[in-house]
Amino acid sequence: MSHTSLNYHIVFSTKERRAFIRDEVAERLHPYLGGIIREMDGVALAAGGVADHVHVAASLTAKAALMDVLRILKANSSRWVHESFPDLADFEWQDGYSAFSVSASVMPKVVAYLQGQREHHKEMTFQEELVALLKRHGVKYDERYVFG
Repeated sequence: MSHTSLNYHIVFSTKERRAFIRDEVAERLHPYLGGIIREMDGVALAAGGVADHVHVAASLTAKAALMDVLRILKANSSRWVHESFPDLADFEWQDGYSAFSVSASVMPKVVAYLQGQREHHKEMTFQEELVALLKRHGVKYDERYVFG
């Protein structure tokens, strides 16, 4: 028998960081993202964000390849947004994503961080937040590709 603890903090934005995720979208989208994670036998611990991006804290199974999870998560949620909010016909997610592994002992702090996104973004832009996350996790990046 195998035993794993595969916890992730996943972040991705709307295409061109457009402010598509208004309040009535967010309050339905975030639980929907959690449902997609559960359909893949994962555990959605929290989802949050603001108008131009989302964060998902999730525990995934060992059989789930992260890039496949993200492909399914983004494709299914995009389709759902189009079906549920016909006025958002132009809605798209960015091509890429950021994902950070998180120890079980730190995950409660990540969940609290996700739940406080509205307050957090009164003080920091998405770009500032993402750069801080990349630096904190030691991820090398090129701003041309992060924000281009």
